[in-house]
Amino acid sequence: MRVLLIGESGGIGSALAVELRRRNAEVVGLSRRDGFDLTDPEAVEMQLASLSPTFDMIMLASGALTSTREKPEKSLRDVSAKELTGQFAVNAIGPALVLRHAPRLLPRKGRSIFAALSARVGSIGDNQAGGWYAYRASKSALNQIIRTSAIELSRSHRDSVCVALHPGTVRTNFTQNFPTHEKADADIAALRLLSVLDQLKSQDTGGFYDYSGTRVDW
Repeated sequence: MRVLLIGESGGIGSALAVELRRRNAEVVGLSRRDGFDLTDPEAVEMQLASLSPTFDMIMLASGALTSTREKPEKSLRDVSAKELTGQFAVNAIGPALVLRHAPRLLPRKGRSIFAALSARVGSIGDNQAGGWYAYRASKSALNQIIRTSAIELSRSHRDSVCVALHPGTVRTNFTQNFPTHEKADADIAALRLLSVLDQLKSQDTGGFYDYSGTRVDW
């Protein structure tokens, strides 16, 4: 199994890399540590265009909770164009630029996977608390990009699975400011996410699933 793992240096990404290699997968990792910046379209294009197909799985484990602030917005008065722009660049536009290469990098025949880490707070139907405007909106945009890409990929890659995944609250630097949340260790989160992907079939493509395999409301 050959895997392209974007965001390998992050908390969840590094745990995914360890588990995938334990499964004897060949992991090609890209991250900011290697100069791969999702907010730089030219860098994304150059590095992905240089990769040789095919990959059985493309896993996008990158993301940002904030861009110009210490914490997500609590109210409308905190909303700013800079924060919205920064969040969309990392959480939605960057993944879309990666997905541009999926038709070439994934095999046309046989099962293949494109999975991106989203978040339950990106669900419009599940939003009961408000706040977190830029993060919520950028993850909602990511979900739509995944859904739309899945439809197109299924036409040429009939056995492909293209999904958004909610990993839950994971104990990483990303969540260190949420002391009241129940958190899973990154290695446990990685096992859960890969277990969900193991069970998904082509008819599940375009879906949004949490770490237990339960479909999340859009």
